[in-house]
Amino acid sequence: MVEMEQDRKRIAIITARGGSKRIPKKNIKEFCGKPILAYSIEAALASEMFDIVMVSTDDEEIGQTAVKYGAQVPFYRSEQTSNDYATTNDVLLEVLTEYEKRGEHFELGCCIYPTAPFVTSEKLKDAVNGLLESDADTLIPVTAFSYPPQRAMVIRKERLVFEYPEYLDSRSQDLEPHYHDAGQFYVFRTEAFQKNRRLMTGNILPLILSDMEVQDIDSLTDWEIAEIKYRRMHPEV
Repeated sequence: MVEMEQDRKRIAIITARGGSKRIPKKNIKEFCGKPILAYSIEAALASEMFDIVMVSTDDEEIGQTAVKYGAQVPFYRSEQTSNDYATTNDVLLEVLTEYEKRGEHFELGCCIYPTAPFVTSEKLKDAVNGLLESDADTLIPVTAFSYPPQRAMVIRKERLVFEYPEYLDSRSQDLEPHYHDAGQFYVFRTEAFQKNRRLMTGNILPLILSDMEVQDIDSLTDWEIAEIKYRRMHPEV
């Protein structure tokens, strides 16, 4: 067994692969005045909740940007976790395994996406403390669907039909709220994650966010909407 060289307990892993096709150089594209990756790094550092803040990437330019804003890039991704089919789970497992080879083990991890400018140090503090104070394996930020999925319609044989006809006459306010992943970060106990090998299973604690704090960024239109939201929340920008 490898002897532990340092007693490091918490790690923030920012997953920033190169080669974005829909938005070229997405992870380092300027967002309201600085590379979007910088927001995730700065929030993690400012939270003071992590012994290490590192960026997992396969791209040298992303690596240089990460270091410029204060993150560590101690190694680059393997070919297996750099392709279009590699999952976030694959990347996290590789990072944790590589650190263990170097004699460093973490009890708690936080995966932060590189295009998450709405992540703040306060959210990360609340998330880490919330998980530690619970018996959960993972904490996931979520936001409510803006329209009840129970009232969803689908097209079959060129006609609209209710997917769930039992809710046809239900009032929206009477239906149970449904939530979806906010796509910003995940806090997890590494032992449970390495056993399950995925984040979205097990004992999961929610952190509910408002719709204003959440924006998927998969297209240039999404990017523009995210900047509008961010500037509204931060008029000094």
